[in-house]
Amino acid sequence: MKVHLHNKWSKSIGMALVFSGISLGLFAQTESDTLPSTIALNDAVNFALRNQPRLQNAFLNESSTEKTIRAKLADWFPQLNFSYLLQHNFEVQPTFFNGQVMRLGVENTSTASFTARQNIFNRDALLASSTKNVVRDMARQTTFATKVDLVADVTKAFYSLLASAQQVRVTEGDITRLERSLQDANNQYKAGITDKTDYKRATIALNNSKALLAARREDVLARETLLKYLMGYPTEHPLAVVYDSVALEAEILLDTTVNYSYERRIEFQQLMTQKRLQEANVKYNKWSFIPDVYASGAYNFNFLNNDFGKLYDRALTNSFAAITVAVPLFQGGKRKYNIDIAQLQLNTIENNLKDLKNSINNEYVQAKANYKSNLANYLALKENLQLAQEVYDVIDLQYKNGIKTYLEVINSETDLRNARINFYNALYLVLSSKVDVQKALGTLVY
Repeated sequence: MKVHLHNKWSKSIGMALVFSGISLGLFAQTESDTLPSTIALNDAVNFALRNQPRLQNAFLNESSTEKTIRAKLADWFPQLNFSYLLQHNFEVQPTFFNGQVMRLGVENTSTASFTARQNIFNRDALLASSTKNVVRDMARQTTFATKVDLVADVTKAFYSLLASAQQVRVTEGDITRLERSLQDANNQYKAGITDKTDYKRATIALNNSKALLAARREDVLARETLLKYLMGYPTEHPLAVVYDSVALEAEILLDTTVNYSYERRIEFQQLMTQKRLQEANVKYNKWSFIPDVYASGAYNFNFLNNDFGKLYDRALTNSFAAITVAVPLFQGGKRKYNIDIAQLQLNTIENNLKDLKNSINNEYVQAKANYKSNLANYLALKENLQLAQEVYDVIDLQYKNGIKTYLEVINSETDLRNARINFYNALYLVLSSKVDVQKALGTLVY
């Protein structure tokens, strides 16, 4: 794994990073995608939208829903069937007639029947017709909700990886600086300017930074694995991500005066769709008092003969057409109870809508508060970074001129390192909290 970052010193703040990339390997090629050599945030999101198994399942659910709708609507088409029967009677059915036992029928019978049925009123088919578009909306909304969650998760994981990798870069910079300090302390010790204390302190600080670097590299690996999982990225291939810190810092601002709307939230839309489906279910149960009406007909070929070899010599045909009205009279109150159950379920959904509105309001207020807090913290730490850099530059120069002790140099280096890490952590934290606000508003763009 390699971490590639580029610096740009800003006159206004002392130092601001131009973070042009974190390289964690090279891309390879899969059957479904040609993996690019580097990947930015938009690339990561788009890759996830194409390859994440959870989202692919949502698309499959849409296709399955469409097939189910078509299967239900097929009940409106004429239902044509064919049946064939071949029967040999070892004993012909006896009957009692005119005081005598007689056997009626023949030893061999065969029947070929063509039947047809056309629904005129059927509540199952009517429900399918009246709710087909609502069911389609539900499937599409499920996919959309999955996309929103996926985009938010990938974006925040991307920022988390950048923050962790930036810690690696800061620690690597510390090690480089400490190695120079160790050499300076050693030279001054050999020249008799200082005792061996400064050299030992420099060695301790360098060893601590090297141990910290190893731990932070492992953290980068863990965050990279999480991002791969969320993207649906092949685990066996390395991942390379890049970002321009100038553009990144420009993205932190968010208009917090925007009024949120429940209707923009996909969760609210889903619940409204559930309500429409439940309203249809109430009607469906009320239709149980209406009779089923259907037309039917048949054309039969009957073959009868005691001699099996001559069974199909002659066909006796019959046919009919009919209208059937199936009237439900009494079912022990079952239909009324089903209507009551459906209505209670509808009332539950209406209560869930009220609860969801309160939840959305709370989520938005909390997300906005976190964003404002993180933004204020980011601005303060940005100033701290400038001050820490200035303090270190002065103390380092004074130490080289014999004015300050090496302990003060180590302390200023520690302050500068912490200021850098805190600044970048604050930057990515405010970006992540911005995602939470956009999700709460229902305006997350992908």
